[in-house]
Amino acid sequence: MKPVSTTTSDHVPALRFNWLTGFYDRLIAATMPEKAFKMALVQQAGIRPGDRVLDFGTGTATLSILLSEQCPGADVTGVDVDEKVLTIARRKVAESRAAVRLVRYDGNKLPFERGSFERAVSSLVFHHLTRSQRQQALRELNRVLVPGGEVHIADWGKPANGLQRLLFYLVQLLDGFETTADSVRGVLPELLYEADFDNVEETGSFKTVFGTLRMWRCTK
Repeated sequence: MKPVSTTTSDHVPALRFNWLTGFYDRLIAATMPEKAFKMALVQQAGIRPGDRVLDFGTGTATLSILLSEQCPGADVTGVDVDEKVLTIARRKVAESRAAVRLVRYDGNKLPFERGSFERAVSSLVFHHLTRSQRQQALRELNRVLVPGGEVHIADWGKPANGLQRLLFYLVQLLDGFETTADSVRGVLPELLYEADFDNVEETGSFKTVFGTLRMWRCTK
């Protein structure tokens, strides 16, 4: 697995504006069941010693560090397009002494060879992407996974009820209506099948102050 340097395309920062990036961890910790859903995602992934794991859209590396801590012997790589958020991630990885590799990419082609990973995980990333970006990202995840590899995703999904739909307007106001429209419609499973994944299933959900967080898994 050989990362290569890339240039970064336009992207939406984690909280829409670069100046808010430094507040991301505190906001998520204060308003979301972060530990619960990320631990559920790690447990769902069923990572084994020696597995190569890609954290797609690692952000500030909270999930990557958790993967390294909870899955001894796994080879964890976090990838993101945002250099500012990766600066925070590098500091956190160094402070935790986690065995995590962090790589920046261009938002188009993942800088890894075909079949580089057994598992890919992603938390609160896909709602930042346009439909075409989402489709490209899923095709790339399929490419870098080994046959039989798995993808495990936690992200905003179709609201569970009217109140959850109303709450999700807060996310849409912050992250943009264009990118989050697919979350409201719950189309991610359809896009996973279009990207040649199989056995797509929703595995759980969390009701939050910002809407309904859903979890999925699928196989290549």
